[in-house]
Amino acid sequence: MSYAHTLSEREARELLRIARSTLREYLRSGLVPPGKPHRETMLAPAAVIATLWRDGRIRGRMRTEADTALYRSVQDAVVGAAAGRARRPPVSSDEIDRIRIEVAVLGPREVASGPEHVAIGTHGIAIAHEGASALLLPYVAVDDALDAEAFLARACQEAGLEAGEWRDPRARLEIFTAQVFREGEPGAA
Repeated sequence: MSYAHTLSEREARELLRIARSTLREYLRSGLVPPGKPHRETMLAPAAVIATLWRDGRIRGRMRTEADTALYRSVQDAVVGAAAGRARRPPVSSDEIDRIRIEVAVLGPREVASGPEHVAIGTHGIAIAHEGASALLLPYVAVDDALDAEAFLARACQEAGLEAGEWRDPRARLEIFTAQVFREGEPGAA
């Protein structure tokens, strides 16, 4: 199932408010705030990536699948990002004011076979091969001035693969769109 809604600026602000209140409550009590929104756009199932930024660097990141309501996926991803993983320790409550939240609502994935299917600035890339995988959001190619082939190579490298392994017929290459919202930007919370 894929997310079929385009979120308005108001809905983006609500999503970021949910993310921020979830982060605050989780760091304060270890719990997720109760309640749920009433908008259909917030209740539809969606896959998301929540990224916690501190001083321009990723402090935590978590992806959810599209089997939970959008607002709940955001809460789950924010908690997962804050909880820490092997490469990053848990976020502490004294960091809260230095953390900026980014939420990416992922569109449907489509199988692609090469760079000719990748529209820079529109498509993100997901690669899976030999038990390794990576997913890069559309803005990565724009921010790093990558063409489609270099974007595919970067996705492979992020997965721990050789740069050209996307060409292997056993590799699974997918493209997708994403609605990305960040705190502190026009139209954001």
